[in-house]
Amino acid sequence: MTTAAAHPVAVPGLRRNMVTICAMTATIMQALDTTIANVALPYMQGSLSASQDQINWVLTSYIVAAAIMTAPVGWIANRFGRKRIFIICSAGFTLASVMCGLAQDITQMVLFRLLQGVFGAALVPLSQAVMLDSYALHERAKAMAIWGMGVMMGPIMGPSLGAWLTETYSWHWVFFVNLPFGAITVIGLIIFMDETKLDTKLQFDWLGFAALAVGIGALQLALDRGEQLDWFNSWEIVLEFIISGVGFYYFFAHSFTTDRPFIQFAIFKDKNFAAGCGFMVVIGVVLFSTMALASPLFQNAFGYPILTAGLLLATRGSGTFVAMMMVSRLMKYFEAKYLIATGLTLIAVTLYDMTGWTADTQVKTIVINSVIQGFGLGLVFVPLTTAAFLTLPNHLRTDGTSMLTLIRNVASSIGISIVIAQLTRGTIHAHAVLAEHVTPFNNALQMPNVTGIINLQTDAGRAMMDAILYAQAQIISFSQDFELVTLVTLCAIPLAFIMGSTKASMRHPGASDHAAVME
Repeated sequence: MTTAAAHPVAVPGLRRNMVTICAMTATIMQALDTTIANVALPYMQGSLSASQDQINWVLTSYIVAAAIMTAPVGWIANRFGRKRIFIICSAGFTLASVMCGLAQDITQMVLFRLLQGVFGAALVPLSQAVMLDSYALHERAKAMAIWGMGVMMGPIMGPSLGAWLTETYSWHWVFFVNLPFGAITVIGLIIFMDETKLDTKLQFDWLGFAALAVGIGALQLALDRGEQLDWFNSWEIVLEFIISGVGFYYFFAHSFTTDRPFIQFAIFKDKNFAAGCGFMVVIGVVLFSTMALASPLFQNAFGYPILTAGLLLATRGSGTFVAMMMVSRLMKYFEAKYLIATGLTLIAVTLYDMTGWTADTQVKTIVINSVIQGFGLGLVFVPLTTAAFLTLPNHLRTDGTSMLTLIRNVASSIGISIVIAQLTRGTIHAHAVLAEHVTPFNNALQMPNVTGIINLQTDAGRAMMDAILYAQAQIISFSQDFELVTLVTLCAIPLAFIMGSTKASMRHPGASDHAAVME
């Protein structure tokens, strides 16, 4: 499968550098928007006169729209041209961001966030496809390291940047910050990017798309709203899961019985790509679920201010940066599977260490752990994305990048939903168990140095004891969540060795690297 046609190479120089910059700005812009608005929600709620349930649609609308529209990116780019679609989506995303910043009520905000999700869905898979086609086979690791910095740094830097913009200026700037990135991307793509060959004979599989859209949309809604509505105790969540199951059933039944399915399942015949999809599930779960846990851990359980919590979250990014700068060189001497296994091991070790964190854990310990964990993520992400497309034919590349992005997004939603549900239920259970020991027969509570501070005969004393129990229950539940994510990571390590060989391709420019310009 490693034919010359499968690996076009752009000529190094100004054009390739500028296209790289444009791809990176698009990636950063979209990746930042997945998390940057989270910390601004309380400020938006008051400004837009929205209820707690309504303001959550600011996140839900974006996630659902992006999830649904990620799937057809490959077909749209092949049918109408990658450059044209990239420019339209970049401009549309930028305009929708400005409109979000100017929104006057919750209805406008949700509508504009839907538009953001529709246009933003294509940015990451298209930027990855552009980067893969812009570099020779032996330079792919470097290309994926550059591109991966944007994908990985967005979720890590988003909360701290969002907190700083909201406190320094206002929540509106959480969206206005996309304007310079969008302008650079659109202008650069117009000037420097070449158009791909159009396939005007491609027919759109409307039934397949509709079934997949229903399946993904209903699943995302159920995952996003499940915690608020107590999961399967809510008829809405049960109905959404049923609709999702029916949608996926019709999608697969239709896809396997039609001549031109919506998604080209030929991409999964490639062993490296199929393995990459499996590992992308792990990346989605580990990266985003730990981010979802770390933020409330630092702010609620440890009591750090929002800016301090944001800076602590950002330390993981420094480790990721270091790994991504090194890994393209390391792949010339080590197989991707060994780097992935090493990275997963580092992640598992640091996650296990987090199971012992308490409010007394030193900042130094948190920083060291976060840097090592970020380094491990960098060791996994770049070899994974490089190896996944190593033997995938060029005409399937855009389909592959959109599928990998879709898998990561769905996996991250599932991972976040699981850990947050476990956190809530675990806290309630641990609180109940701890409360069983708060009795008149507990000698520790009768000691003078305790009764002098906490008098359980008064309302104030009982409230103080309840707050102490809740804080300890939270710590226990966070520990259980990190144990769960550690187990998922450990189970993925043996799977690394099913990856094919990559060292020779990364080290020597072969026959497949002969000259071709960006499609």
